Amino acid sequence: MIKFQRSLMIDATVDEVWAVLERFMHIDEFAPQIARVEALSQNDAGLGAKRRNIFENGGSMVEEVIAWTPKQSFTVRLSEMDNMPLRAAQSTTSLTSKGGKTQVTWGFDYQVKFGPLGWVLGKTLMKMMMGKVIDANLKGLDALVQKRRLA
Repeated sequence: MIKFQRSLMIDATVDEVWAVLERFMHIDEFAPQIARVEALSQNDAGLGAKRRNIFENGGSMVEEVIAWTPKQSFTVRLSEMDNMPLRAAQSTTSLTSKGGKTQVTWGFDYQVKFGPLGWVLGKTLMKMMMGKVIDANLKGLDALVQKRRLA
């Protein structure tokens, strides 16, 4: 598995950031490339919650929560990624309180299809591309948290 992570310090408490993240079925409110979400489970958050993210480009993938610790972190396993060059992937989002602010860390572990060539692609192009997606998600999360704080 190839691993990497991105972090962003958000000027808000862990409670304020978690209030957005715990709305698991609403990632489309802050992730710019996700056009909409379809709920695939009865529970809309927590362990076992499952959603299909439908992207602006028409593609989609499924995320299922495999670990959930309120106000600390959650991990999702990605599946049904037919339009992506990924064999397997999971993502962990974690929160750390730092003096009234919250450091949000979004990690991504993935295995690329296509053998050794895929590994090279994964360490270069995929890492760069996924980094941009995660950075945009973190910025969108920050913007939504700040908007809620002002409301």
